[in-house]
Amino acid sequence: MARIDESRPFIPVNIAVLTVSDTRSTANDTSGDTLVARIEAAGHHLVARAIEKDDVADITRRLRDWIADPHVDVVISTGGTGVTGRDVTPEAFEQVLEKRIEGFGELFRMLSWQKIGTSTMQSRALGGVAGGTYLFALPGSPGAVKDGWDDILVWQLDNRHRPCSLVELMPRLQEHLRTKVAE
Repeated sequence: MARIDESRPFIPVNIAVLTVSDTRSTANDTSGDTLVARIEAAGHHLVARAIEKDDVADITRRLRDWIADPHVDVVISTGGTGVTGRDVTPEAFEQVLEKRIEGFGELFRMLSWQKIGTSTMQSRALGGVAGGTYLFALPGSPGAVKDGWDDILVWQLDNRHRPCSLVELMPRLQEHLRTKVAE
């Protein structure tokens, strides 16, 4: 059964938060604020925060900048994961992802089902890896941010989580590059 192994030290990770919205600003970004508060309460480091309009090129540029930044371990976005014409966060993520973490979106929707029923099918929440950086896209409501963080990410971004966590895989995310260099 999943548990926290208190005999292991906690290792904080560096997280960037991206809000994707045509209507949010720093004054009314409740989902971004919710996510930042949870990240900091868990003991992680908020290393960057931004708001981008629902535009694939702008979102992709921001993601590429953070992926290239060695001080960013994880990017978590909120917003733009629905099915309307302006919801383009998954399309932007597809421009940068090297590997998808299919289980993240599946697990998010399974957990969301328990709270909002069939409406969860409208979520295109997703996770993946690019350039050794984890990327997660959450829906834009504070409730969805709470669900994604409290039920999934807080555990997987804690190296003490047993039987395993994403943090312990971080040193190996770019091992394919080391293999090519050694050849």
